Amino acid sequence: MKTRNAFQHEEVFVQFIREQKERFYLLAYSYTKNEQDALDVVQDSIQKAMLSLDRLENVDYMKSWFYKIVVRTAIDFLRKHKRLQVTDDDTMQYLTPAQEDVYEDVDLEHALEELPQMYREVVILHYFEDLKLADVANILDIKLSTAKSRLYKALKLLKIQLQDVKGVTSHG
Repeated sequence: MKTRNAFQHEEVFVQFIREQKERFYLLAYSYTKNEQDALDVVQDSIQKAMLSLDRLENVDYMKSWFYKIVVRTAIDFLRKHKRLQVTDDDTMQYLTPAQEDVYEDVDLEHALEELPQMYREVVILHYFEDLKLADVANILDIKLSTAKSRLYKALKLLKIQLQDVKGVTSHG
């Protein structure tokens, strides 16, 4: 028998999924690079979340809790299918609902594509999903200091790649 609290969590969760489903799809897609696989990952994530919803103690943590489930499900999916890769940014740009923070810079998109997954996922979660670094660390199951250093390294790599593209570093 479900407790009253479990029913409230379930209602909040269903509403949360309805409001954020495109974001979860895009996050899953950034890992799978395939529409059907991304939909499968989101569906599996929702099922896993529903089964463990009673263990969520505070609904305020629902966002980072569910992002963690989506990321882990996507990574498990890729391991199972032996293809660990992240984001086709052109397609992601096309599929992303119009928002002010979407980068129109093609060079940036290509530079992001070139980043290793461990750096790219920190950038995606922090800047594109607008999550705090503490939440990013929690979602990826890494220390906060690791998330910070990966983000710093990713930004440094992006800067180098963008300077190379723009020809800024070709003066010497």
